[in-house]
Amino acid sequence: MGWVRLVRGESGNPAGRPVGARDKRTAMRELLEPHASELIAKAVELALTGDTTALRICIDRLIPPAKVREESVTLPLGNGSLAEQGQAVLAALGEGTIAPDVATAILQGIAAQARIVEGDEIEKRLAALEVKHGKG
Repeated sequence: MGWVRLVRGESGNPAGRPVGARDKRTAMRELLEPHASELIAKAVELALTGDTTALRICIDRLIPPAKVREESVTLPLGNGSLAEQGQAVLAALGEGTIAPDVATAILQGIAAQARIVEGDEIEKRLAALEVKHGKG
């Protein structure tokens, strides 16, 4: 599979959805719009009579989802290798120093850094090979 260079102003998927075609969700929303107040009243009625699905829908609309608290975390990551830094995060998670979602976010950051370092190393090696073989 080869690379395809996209040209500005040309579709990358000419066989895709035609210009002006309506989204199915928009069409469905427009069909329901005239009945919105009756549908809401029915959902509330069902929720009040014990329908747990209707109750969950109503509560979800009334109470916004809780936002993740942003808190500073200090870990002894030091200047160790990326593997050592990952191990420090897992140790902090195991000790209960940081929450699982925080550990996941930090590990994702370490993984992204690993990809950056890897790409940088490949670029340096390629440049050295090109110089060595007179192509750079």
